Amino acid sequence: MKTLDTKNFSIPGYKAWGITSGIKKSEKKDLAIIFSDREAAVAGVFTKNRVKAAPVLLDMVRVKSGKAQAIVANSGCANACTGKRGLADARATAEITAQALGIKPDAVLVASTGVIGEFLPMAKVSTGIATAAGLLSGIGWEQAAEAIMTTDMYPKLSIVQEEIGGKTITVAGIAKGSGMIHPNMATMLCFIVTDAVLSAPLLKKALLVSTEKSFNSITVDGDMSTNDMILGMANGAAGNKRIAPASKELKKFQACLDTVAKTLARQVVRDGEGATKFIEIEVRNAKSPVEAKRAAMTVARSSLVKTAIFGEDANWGRIMAALGYADVEMDETRTDIMIGKAKIVEKGLGTGKAAEREASLALKQREVQIMIDLHKGKGSATVWTCDLSYEYVKINAAYRS
Repeated sequence: MKTLDTKNFSIPGYKAWGITSGIKKSEKKDLAIIFSDREAAVAGVFTKNRVKAAPVLLDMVRVKSGKAQAIVANSGCANACTGKRGLADARATAEITAQALGIKPDAVLVASTGVIGEFLPMAKVSTGIATAAGLLSGIGWEQAAEAIMTTDMYPKLSIVQEEIGGKTITVAGIAKGSGMIHPNMATMLCFIVTDAVLSAPLLKKALLVSTEKSFNSITVDGDMSTNDMILGMANGAAGNKRIAPASKELKKFQACLDTVAKTLARQVVRDGEGATKFIEIEVRNAKSPVEAKRAAMTVARSSLVKTAIFGEDANWGRIMAALGYADVEMDETRTDIMIGKAKIVEKGLGTGKAAEREASLALKQREVQIMIDLHKGKGSATVWTCDLSYEYVKINAAYRS
């Protein structure tokens, strides 16, 4: 597998672009189109929030066909909690895009992100789609990534290539996400495209596996959005022999998809609203992988843990307390905790001031590693989170102003 530079990359058979259409109050980009020059297999993973935005409801139905050709996405307005009008606006957005691209409306998927409870300014959306469609470019991915940002500080992109069946296949993705990040999934949009040949059911299965390893293994603030979605498209432009289930080729493809998804997920955490630390939490020797994941996520979403790390305070008691309410089999007298290379807890007891000083130094770094050994089995899991800072409160207190 080869990781490519995310500047001006291209994927055979696809074009993309992002523009400023006036949906946002600022002059920032707010509308993007991704277009395949041929019909593509499609799959999606969607928020588990019971309150779902109009684009999510529309796409959940449309991906069942297993076919699509375009994605249109806007930022600045979530089109969530907008009733019948919101659903009609989502359908109209797809129809306007289809007309601009010369394809069927059912071949267009729609995504939105931004403020909940506001209606899309459809006149601006319509004009923006016409403009963006006319600017589509094979190297327009960075522009598209910028157009789906809300409180993000930078666009998120990833691209890899692999040899499959004697052909070079490409897997690439863009994502947005900074706050309101928590499984399942997070306030994020992610669009992953490939030129590989594989069926929609196989793409969906692979996408679910990658999602669990990546976007369902991150948390910024414990809030789950109404608009989250990951859409995957495979247009077959690479011309490889169709990837078969349980094949070596599928393993290679899965590795590519996992790499792109994990790279994007980590970028989301690094760009967490107000974040000053990127935190990796690994749980080892839990009763099962499920319990390991549950324990790791419980620690990761603890506000007390996150604020202690922001303050560079090696307060391991907060980690132990979180493990105690994680609903997993654990015994504090068998639990070890490391911060960086410092073993700060052994068999449930603190190891002394020297270890705390070493752990405090580790917490001063931009990237922090926490390892927890439960000594209960063979299950392991790794998740990613960030600290909780004063800036997070400022950003979200003024989100609509």
